[in-house]
Amino acid sequence: MKSSDQLQNYSTLESVKEYYGKVLKSKADLKTSACCVGESLPSHLLPVLGEIHEEVLNRFYGCGSPIPYQLEACTVVDLGSGSGRDCYLLSKLVGSQGRVIGVDMTDEQLEVARKHLEYHRDRFGYNESNVSFVGGYIEDLEGAGIASESVDLVVSNCVMNLSPNKERAFREIFRVLKPGGELYFSDVFADRR
Repeated sequence: MKSSDQLQNYSTLESVKEYYGKVLKSKADLKTSACCVGESLPSHLLPVLGEIHEEVLNRFYGCGSPIPYQLEACTVVDLGSGSGRDCYLLSKLVGSQGRVIGVDMTDEQLEVARKHLEYHRDRFGYNESNVSFVGGYIEDLEGAGIASESVDLVVSNCVMNLSPNKERAFREIFRVLKPGGELYFSDVFADRR
């Protein structure tokens, strides 16, 4: 039998999956603007943004830009990768020697992201795609096949707030990061005290 915490976590995850997988079809469907910021990105990302497929951009629901400079040949994990916008931006920045892994629990979002793998591989001039998308939960990256100390950078864009078990999610992040690896995330926060 599941504990009440497990049942609450399951209920929260199912609600999030329903909203991001079945309700939302574009940015216009968002019920709030809390997670949305203007379209401005750091200058190092603007040229790449123009190369991202339109459907991927239309299905992007992030709240900022947790993507740093100088990522050539890095291995990056994007938590809650959705339609893949940040993964494809990262793909260009890490180059053909780097690797990007998008993790999302929503089949519908993963379908959109995977549909455009070849488009971006061709657009960026790579012999093979350096991006993969896996189904999984940010609280269980091991279950998503991400090994300990295997990642240079973890990014997350407006997803940590949706986790019903943030402590476990952060433990998993630090488990997969290599020594000296970094976490960049952008999110919404409310202090109700």
